[in-house]
Amino acid sequence: MPTYVYETTDTSKPLRRFELVQSMKDEALRTDPETGEPVRRIISGGSGVLVPGGSAGPSVGSCGSGCGCH
Repeated sequence: MPTYVYETTDTSKPLRRFELVQSMKDEALRTDPETGEPVRRIISGGSGVLVPGGSAGPSVGSCGSGCGCH
């Protein structure tokens, strides 16, 4: 299951972020389960793994000569 990042939205209080493991089928939280403050889900780029010379081949997604990755 993915881990989602949430942040509080009440501008009169300090910003607070927290992570929560949820199913992709679960609706996004609207309030912090601990404090009841309103929250929003933060969209991030996530992470991935780049394998040089992987199945895509060296010409797809290549960063060019001189970069040192190939």
